[in-house]
Amino acid sequence: MAPLSLQSTQKMVSGYEIPVIGFGVYQTPPDVTEKVTLKALEIGYRHVDSAKYYANEAQCAEAIRKSGIDRSKIFYTTKVPVTHMSYEKAREAIDSSLADAAGIGYIDLVLLHAPYGGKEGRLGAWRALVEAQKTGKIRSIGVSNYGIHHLNELEEYINSGVGGQISVGQYEIHPWCAREDVVDWLKKRNVVIEAYSPLVQATRMKEPVLQSLVKKYNKTPAQILIRWSLQKGYVPLPKSVTDSRILENAQVFDFELSQEDLNNLKTGEHSPVCWDPARDSRL
Repeated sequence: MAPLSLQSTQKMVSGYEIPVIGFGVYQTPPDVTEKVTLKALEIGYRHVDSAKYYANEAQCAEAIRKSGIDRSKIFYTTKVPVTHMSYEKAREAIDSSLADAAGIGYIDLVLLHAPYGGKEGRLGAWRALVEAQKTGKIRSIGVSNYGIHHLNELEEYINSGVGGQISVGQYEIHPWCAREDVVDWLKKRNVVIEAYSPLVQATRMKEPVLQSLVKKYNKTPAQILIRWSLQKGYVPLPKSVTDSRILENAQVFDFELSQEDLNNLKTGEHSPVCWDPARDSRL
C-alpha cells in the first residue's frame, strides 16, 4: 500500500475526495459534540460523520466553522433518518440538515440511513437526494445498511432514468462482521465503503487473535482494528469522547499488518453489535 496519513483520501464516483478516516459522533451528547469534534480537527481529522438521528448536526457544523480550517479541507456527512424515508419527508430532512449546517455552506455527503419505508419510500428518498445534489446543496450521495436486494432495487431505479450515483456505502464492518457479499457488490461498482463501529464497541478487545497482534505490533486493540479496516480499503469511522483515544485512533499510519495477520482476522462470524437492517428480511 502507498503510505497513508490522516489527510489521505479516496476518490468517489462523484469526483470528490473523501478522507480515509472519519470521526464518528454516534451517541455523542450534543453538549460535548462541538468540543470533541474540535479536538479531532485539531489532531488532524478532516472527516466528520454525523446523522439527523444523532441530534448533533448543528454542533458538528459549529465545530467545523470554529476550527479555522479551510472548509474545502473538511468532509462532513449526515444521513436521512428512517422516519423520513419518502420523497417529501426526505426533502424535509435534507432541508433541516442544511439549516443546521448553514454556517458551513454545504454538506459533502448525505446517506439514506437505512432501507426502511418500503420500496416506494426508499426510491422516493433517493430521488430527493438526487435533486438536492443537482442544486449543489449536497455534493455526494449514498446509502447505509442496505442489503444486496436493496442495492439491486436501487441500481435498477437509478438505471431507469432517475439517475444519481452511489458514492458511499456505510455499514457495520469489522473482523466479526465482514459483510463480504455487500463489500463485493460495492467494490465492483467503485463505491467507497465506510466501516462504522470499527472498534466493535470495545466488546472484542480481549479476543486472543487480537491480543496476539497487540503484542506483535505494540499497538492497542483499537489501533489494530482501525489498521485492519484501512488495509481492507475501507474508511473506518471510530468514535470517542476521550481526547487521548481520539489521538490514539489516529496513530495508525506507522505500521502495517502482514497478509498473514489479515488472514488470521478472518473469523467467519457474522456478529454485529448494532442493528442489522441489511439482513432484515422484513425490509
